[in-house]
Amino acid sequence: MAHKSHKCVHKSTKPVAIPIRPIRQEYEQHSVRGFYESFGAAYRNPHEGAIAKLVALGIDRWELNCDRVLDLACGSGEVTLALRSLGYQNISGIDPFTYAAYRQRTGNEAETYSFEDIADGVLSGKNYSLIICSFALHLVSLSWLPLIIYQLSLITSSLVIITPNKTPNLKTEWGWILLDEIAINRVRARLYQTEK
Repeated sequence: MAHKSHKCVHKSTKPVAIPIRPIRQEYEQHSVRGFYESFGAAYRNPHEGAIAKLVALGIDRWELNCDRVLDLACGSGEVTLALRSLGYQNISGIDPFTYAAYRQRTGNEAETYSFEDIADGVLSGKNYSLIICSFALHLVSLSWLPLIIYQLSLITSSLVIITPNKTPNLKTEWGWILLDEIAINRVRARLYQTEK
């Protein structure tokens, strides 16, 4: 009994260390949700350097409006920190699993909404000049993706998806048009805009 109590105290006071294995193996062992529920407080994206470069290059090349940015699936703040380094401050974060890591690195609180919450319309009435979603939408089930993407189209006209592979591919019938793609070290940033 004392051992269980010690474990609970340990979890609440210290983040659990992330095992050093390829992320796909972690997803296979724990599931995507299980991995982030267990290790989200200690999460760090190993591609942070590429993410920062893509954010800077995308803002410059695409002349993005960063007046009010949503860092969706904000991780430990990789996108937020990249934006701050460029002088942008009006940034909100959302992540149901890594909010503690985000707070620790950025000093800001992140909302804890899930993609399911977003699909249900939890962000209705909000408005962002830009949404950047990094290393997350490629993990969303295809059954959820169209509804999530539709809900995002109601709150912004510009979406940048940063992904470690070629997915997701947003369909034009979901209301988004792919305008451009940039790749650095196999990490891709895609700019989508809503149909006018």
